[in-house]
Amino acid sequence: MVIEYVGQIIRQVIADMRERRYEEEGIGSSYLFRVDQDTIIDATKCGNLARFINHSCNPNCYAKIITVESQKKIVIYSRQPISINEEITYDYKFPIEETKIPCLCGADSCRGSLN
Repeated sequence: MVIEYVGQIIRQVIADMRERRYEEEGIGSSYLFRVDQDTIIDATKCGNLARFINHSCNPNCYAKIITVESQKKIVIYSRQPISINEEITYDYKFPIEETKIPCLCGADSCRGSLN
């Protein structure tokens, strides 16, 4: 394990409201990570360093949802040894949508969009 993704556990309805509020407040990025159909972890204002891990189409880590004492947690695991000063990345696996979010990861295998 590299790091646990920490934040406030919220439901989908609350996540939708917060995302709109963050946009209205001019917060450039929100850090909402879906755990399951109804549960999201919001690390936008009260998360740890895991919220700053960037996406890559050729990542050196992967995110996995595990259950510890009946509570779901998001954990980032390494796929390979990670060198000192090497950026930690994982594939965000955003759902496919009509409006594309450009991917800037620079990997040879880049898909061109996050979704």
